[in-house]
Amino acid sequence: MTTMNTTPRKTLSIVTGSYNEEGNVDAWFERVLAVCETMTAQIIEIIWIDNASTDGTAAKVLPWCLKDKRVKLIVNARNFGPIRSPFHGMMQSSGDACIYLASDLQDSPEIIPEFVAKWQEGFEVVAGVYERSPDGLLMRTCRKTYYALMTTISETQPMVTGFTGFGLYTRRVLDFMRRTGGPTPFVRALVLDMGHPIAEVRYEKPPRSFGFTKNSLLGLIDQAILSLTTMSKAPIRFATITGLMMSGLGFFVAFAYLVAKLLFWTSFPLGQAPLLIGIFLFTSVQILIMGLIGEYVSAIHMRLQNKPWVVEKLRVNFDDAPSAEHGQS
Repeated sequence: MTTMNTTPRKTLSIVTGSYNEEGNVDAWFERVLAVCETMTAQIIEIIWIDNASTDGTAAKVLPWCLKDKRVKLIVNARNFGPIRSPFHGMMQSSGDACIYLASDLQDSPEIIPEFVAKWQEGFEVVAGVYERSPDGLLMRTCRKTYYALMTTISETQPMVTGFTGFGLYTRRVLDFMRRTGGPTPFVRALVLDMGHPIAEVRYEKPPRSFGFTKNSLLGLIDQAILSLTTMSKAPIRFATITGLMMSGLGFFVAFAYLVAKLLFWTSFPLGQAPLLIGIFLFTSVQILIMGLIGEYVSAIHMRLQNKPWVVEKLRVNFDDAPSAEHGQS
């Protein structure tokens, strides 16, 4: 007698986020759907979350939703930034695993089957790691310095150099990130915090074929600072330690000037000693107090802030209505 395999097929969600990527929409769907046709062992779900684009991005995604019910669209009420919006899209996925890739086609859809193969081997996180990028020398140097710094001060696993968030995450990992991500969830830090082994799939990042990057210099700095404060308490500890050192130095200098004034009363111009004593004393005390307050404010800020990741204006091919989902459940 022949035994039939009744193991249910797993669902794979593919999520992307966009802001003014009208020129890449059709090429993205053509390439992603072509890859999906080769993966018959999984049920596919595709979620496109648009961050209130000012061009025709959402309008170009809609026909794909009408042609294929596996394609789902979320349009945000406003631009919620490059961290919260993609994360919200991932949290709306229903698959046993979720793959996030950018809509600018610098994350290659063709390596998705390699992610799935690693998932089937038992890995809960599979990271797409680029080996080369079209960035200029200055940007490559800044990124290399950033990864080296984060690896040094990180309190979790070493940061994966070249990992920008393009990767596969199982449902268990997604549930963990939902619980712990907070209002500004930084995916790369969250997966490192879990401690699971991370499989790496390497690829070369091609230049953009349409448009330009929407990551401004200020936006990249904001992401770098967020990762610093998320992955390590080193910055706030540095402020406190600096305050303690400056406080000690200030008290020493103030005391030295006081003794010098008493010993060499006529050598100091009138008013100089009290002025220097006051500057060193009060400045050092202020630095110390600011460092200590920073410790408490940082802890309170991360615990109490509960902003929604996004507020949706429209969703297509979902069973429920638009929502405002909070960063903490």
